[in-house]
Amino acid sequence: MARIRNRRKPVAEMNVVPYIDVMLVLLVIFMVTAPMLNQGVKVDLPKVSSEALPQDNNAQVLTISIKADKTYYWNMGSEVDTDTVQDTALTLEQMTRAVTAIMNQNRSQGKQVQVFVRGDKAVDYGSVMAAMGGLQQAGVGNVGLITEAP
Repeated sequence: MARIRNRRKPVAEMNVVPYIDVMLVLLVIFMVTAPMLNQGVKVDLPKVSSEALPQDNNAQVLTISIKADKTYYWNMGSEVDTDTVQDTALTLEQMTRAVTAIMNQNRSQGKQVQVFVRGDKAVDYGSVMAAMGGLQQAGVGNVGLITEAP
C-alpha cells in the first residue's frame, strides 16, 4: 500500500508578532521619556558667549540699545556701533514710530536693513520682548541679539 503524503505548501505570510512587540516597547520608552523632556532649564543669558552673526556688507545696520531704566537708544550705520548714540526715545511707542520711519525710508531707497538689539542685563526679559514686538510692528522681520563675551 502506498502512503499518500500530505504535503503542505509553504506559508507566504509575514509573521508580524515580533514587529508589534518591538513597536509596543518603543511606545513605552517614548511615553516614559516624553515627560522628562518638558522640564525647564534655568539660563543666565548675559553670561553666555555666542558666535558672531553674519553681516551683509551691503545692508545698513540699525542697533537698538535698551538701558536699565528702559529707555531706548539707536544708531544707524554700516556696522554695529555700540558706542555712539544717534537718537533717543523714552517710550516703546516713540521707538516703534522712529523705527517704522527708518524702515520705510530705507525700503523706498531699496536698501536692506539689519536690526540688532542690545539689552542691559538689569532690564527684565519682558521689556526686551516688548521691544522686539515693537520692531515687528515696525516691519522688521529678522532681529539679532547682541551679547558680550564673558
